[in-house]
Amino acid sequence: MTELATPPRPPRREFRNINAFTDLTTYRLPPAGIVSILHRVSGILMFLLLPFIIWMFDTSLSSDYSFARFKAAFNSGLGFVPGWFIKLVALALIWAYLHHFIAGLRHLWMDVSHAAVTKEFGQTSAMVTLALSILLTVVLGAKLFGLY
Repeated sequence: MTELATPPRPPRREFRNINAFTDLTTYRLPPAGIVSILHRVSGILMFLLLPFIIWMFDTSLSSDYSFARFKAAFNSGLGFVPGWFIKLVALALIWAYLHHFIAGLRHLWMDVSHAAVTKEFGQTSAMVTLALSILLTVVLGAKLFGLY
């Protein structure tokens, strides 16, 4: 009997680790990967800025005098820290919260709806997450810096 000859297999793709020094500049991360990394970065940023959040909450609610001092910190600065820097830190906190919240809703939707776990949905929802977080940050940043 003759044996059936199996056709030769095409060579398999080679998966290798990414070298941080040589490959990161040329590696193309998909939008879902970017959102995932930014979700972690925003969580770390919110955690690190927790003392600033507590200071803002305490100073804004303690008394009328402390609220006036709170407003003055954003306008003219606080000690050696200029007001524009405090506004930038607050803007970073706004972005971190908005991005973390929207990306969290995206992950919850993917956990609940099994039809949402596709490559196409992952890419479109990642782009929507990035666009919404940046757009809302720009709108609230314009309010923070007094543009309207």
